[in-house]
Amino acid sequence: MRRARARSDRPGRDRARRSRGPPRARRLDRAEAGVSRSRSRSAARLAAVQALYQHEMEATPTARLLHEFHEHRLGATVGDSAFHDAEVEFFDDLVSEAIARAEEIDALIAARLAEGWTLARLDRPQKAILRAGTYELIARADVPTATVISEYLDVADAFYDKREKGFVNGLLDSIAKEVRG
Repeated sequence: MRRARARSDRPGRDRARRSRGPPRARRLDRAEAGVSRSRSRSAARLAAVQALYQHEMEATPTARLLHEFHEHRLGATVGDSAFHDAEVEFFDDLVSEAIARAEEIDALIAARLAEGWTLARLDRPQKAILRAGTYELIARADVPTATVISEYLDVADAFYDKREKGFVNGLLDSIAKEVRG
């Protein structure tokens, strides 16, 4: 019976592996960091939509809203579910600036609603999704348009069926064409 050779039994292979090891490990670390950043931004977007919804429902002041999310919700474990850590600075920017620029954001959204429709007619979670997505389109040029739209479609998918998700897609796409060209 032939004995299988362990990797360390192969002459010259360990030396080659050692010389390739660190660069490959760094590439993996960068790739993992990218996935981690993507997840933390996705978590920040979902939390921002929740915060904007809460602000809409309760008129919670921005500073108190941010503090509450920092202390009790971002990266929290509820029951058996652990939530991804959100990128806090990104979350803070989305929430505080979407609230600060609400008139501008709401005007962009309202201009795209069908005749006879007003912003007040949309349900609150949908408004929160559209406000966060619109803010990101007008102010976060560092995030590609397709990423913004895709991320908020994922959020919409958690709340709505295909029809409402299509509405969010169409509206954000229309806003993106105007504000990003």
